Amino acid sequence: MEEVRFEELGIGPEIMRAVKKMGFEEASPIQAKAIPVMMSGRDLIGQAQTGTGKTAAFGIPLLEKIDPKNKKLQAIVLCPTRELAIQVAEEIRHLAWYMHGIKVLPIYGGQEIVKQIRSLKGGIQLIIGTPGRVMDHMRRKTIRMEHLHTVVLDEADEMLNMGFREDIETILEEVPEERQTVLFSATMPKPILDITKKYQKHAELIKVTKKELTVPGIEQYYYEVKPKNKEEVLSRILDIYNPKLSVVFCNTKKQVDLLVNGLLGRGYFAAGLHGDMKQAQRDRVMEGFRKGKTDILVATDVAARGIDVDEVEAVFNYDLPQDDEYYVHRIGRTGRAGRVGRSFSFVSGREVYKLKEIQRYCKTKIYAQKVPSLNDVANTKIEKLMDTVNRMIEEEDLTMYLQLIQSEVNDTDHTSMDIAAALLKLCAGKKEDKEEGFGDTGAEEPGMIRLFINIGKKDRAKPGDILGALAGESGIPGKVVGMIDMYDKYTFVEVPAEYAREIINSVNNTKIRGKSVAVEPANQK
Repeated sequence: MEEVRFEELGIGPEIMRAVKKMGFEEASPIQAKAIPVMMSGRDLIGQAQTGTGKTAAFGIPLLEKIDPKNKKLQAIVLCPTRELAIQVAEEIRHLAWYMHGIKVLPIYGGQEIVKQIRSLKGGIQLIIGTPGRVMDHMRRKTIRMEHLHTVVLDEADEMLNMGFREDIETILEEVPEERQTVLFSATMPKPILDITKKYQKHAELIKVTKKELTVPGIEQYYYEVKPKNKEEVLSRILDIYNPKLSVVFCNTKKQVDLLVNGLLGRGYFAAGLHGDMKQAQRDRVMEGFRKGKTDILVATDVAARGIDVDEVEAVFNYDLPQDDEYYVHRIGRTGRAGRVGRSFSFVSGREVYKLKEIQRYCKTKIYAQKVPSLNDVANTKIEKLMDTVNRMIEEEDLTMYLQLIQSEVNDTDHTSMDIAAALLKLCAGKKEDKEEGFGDTGAEEPGMIRLFINIGKKDRAKPGDILGALAGESGIPGKVVGMIDMYDKYTFVEVPAEYAREIINSVNNTKIRGKSVAVEPANQK
């Protein structure tokens, strides 16, 4: 199916603003097909699985039809479970973000009915509910259907499997004859067809089946990461694997811009690609990526459609995709031309369940990985350096350098091993205090950087709080932190030079004892 942008579907400006705020640029197949039919007022049968974007497919036309000035119930969505009812209500609220006067309420069993009755009395235009609880309210006359113009049955086959057929039929019997009835179901068994024949009029069938897609030849991993730590973990994985080219996927344009700025600030060659950019800008970014001037391309799904570069060695799902199918499109950017590709997905909290759904859909295994520590990154750099050293020993003429070392050994007490170790430390970037431009911060121990933190004894802070924040936020081992000098309003702490930039980036703006802290290199005049 040809790509359809939301602007082409005749959606009002308030919902359009909300759609853009949510970061969506292009309608999914079910949205592109269902929205025009629903907005025309016709009854609809949508055959679509979870993960196809069907909530917005019925949520957008529902909101377009609701009159915010009329405080009576105008539409109802029936869902099989409380979890789905809450999820659907949340997404519809996001879509109605800029629409004043529209109230959406999820009602389900397990929540106090008195609380729901109180909310209903305030005037609710759209209810998302489970059949049993909706029936309860109908019996109590706390839900009245006289002004109702739309009913949506979401995951109808699941509701029938759970034994809700009688409840659904009772509800449909009570709603006004002149109404729009919309039904979504992943499968179309006979009981569903019976309901459509009895309660719908000349319904239009829209079928969107997901393609069965598999992803061979790509090593797939995931990391459980808190949202605030994603940028740091991405940096560590980039440093460990050092891919020639990589693509990082975000769900919103705003996140693309934030991440690009963060990566540039950390010294990576990164560029962004999203729908707000002019075509000339996009072309320039892609040209830089193809030629290797940019190592990391940060993109939204829509903008990434044109990425067809064989040398992409890694794909990152910085945000998990909204649609399972997008996962396959994303990771297919690597592993081209017979090469082995890698994909890394970041998941937070309940997103682990979404990842399991993706695995089932793709018929693939995505392996859990431990977040690499700073020591892992440092060790990997040393290993790569030693590989380069071994290659040079085998392939290059080192006669002049051997003579220099021999001369140094003869003229000093140093052994050739001492000299090799010092050179290795130098090459591995351990003299970070000069490399990072910190200059002399007044640290007493060699190889350490003295940091200033704007919190002290008067803020009820203790050395343990400082140590906990440094180790907890940056992931560094607590034992490497040096002297902590606490004063009334500020603290000085010494940390190894190689960790200083890491600590400043990750601890800045976090809270210690409820106070937002600022960390910077101590200013030694």
